[in-house]
Amino acid sequence: MAVIALVAGCSSSGGKADEAGSGDAGGSAQDVNTPRLKIAMVTHSGEGDTFWDIVQSGAKQAARKDNVEFLYANDKEAKGQAELVQSFVDKKVDGIVVTLAKPEAMKDVLGKAAAAGIPVVTINSGAEFSAKFGALSHVGQDESVAGEAVGQEISRRGKKKALCVIHEQGNVSLEQRCAGVKKTFEGSVENLNVEGTNAPAAQSSLSAKLQASTDIDAVITLGASIAAVSVKAKLDAGSKAEVDTFDLNAEVVKRLKAEEVGFAVDQQPYLQGYLAVDELWLYKTNGNVLGGGKPVLTGPAIVTEKDVPELEKYTARGTR
Repeated sequence: MAVIALVAGCSSSGGKADEAGSGDAGGSAQDVNTPRLKIAMVTHSGEGDTFWDIVQSGAKQAARKDNVEFLYANDKEAKGQAELVQSFVDKKVDGIVVTLAKPEAMKDVLGKAAAAGIPVVTINSGAEFSAKFGALSHVGQDESVAGEAVGQEISRRGKKKALCVIHEQGNVSLEQRCAGVKKTFEGSVENLNVEGTNAPAAQSSLSAKLQASTDIDAVITLGASIAAVSVKAKLDAGSKAEVDTFDLNAEVVKRLKAEEVGFAVDQQPYLQGYLAVDELWLYKTNGNVLGGGKPVLTGPAIVTEKDVPELEKYTARGTR
């Protein structure tokens, strides 16, 4: 596993909102002497994106350890996500974990959380907006640096023309990834927008593009679920392009093993969920803040078929 050196500190299960006990981590707490806290997570996930199941797994594990009731909600639309955050502010939860894929839509409601004395930790996207919006810290990878690492890797592999597949328009993190690829890739990069929550439509769009542009020799997907779609589109189009992807799950590891995907960029979503909940617990019970004002980095790391034996046991249980 190649870990990229950095200087400084993307659910199917949650639906629109997963509250009223169903999001409670349950189990026995490691430290029952601390007060029972209620922590909510609100993400920009669309339906069927298994990445967020892994994030939730980490969050729930930390919640079990910390005597926390964990609540989860998601909405791919920025307005809906902001309304969900407001609902948890109104419920006076003890802490909120939130993504900033479309940051400006979240600014006002995070200001309301701050005014209500509710601490916030941001994860996954929008790191540069986290402190500006009053969050304690941000947990995730530097998306620009991750994109640059991909550009360097496909250059090393001798690729000449890359297609960067954006599965959610307006998501700043996805745009940063493609921009990073373009910055360091020695060849040319073209972006393609597809509807990530509609796999058949995304596959059709990608297949048509590969048929029309036969010189594309690298397809870069920005999420694990789109990687599988891209492999199918490549076969439909009769393309010889290598499919590489950001993010990891059991399906991607399976395709790495079969050499249907060249490499993946792991940002450790389990760790993002775990650290965010744990930090809010530490802050509420001991005044701790992670990162010293800098983002807490969980990636990127380049993984290939050589890493499959180590990864399979973790992806099988939904933690990588």
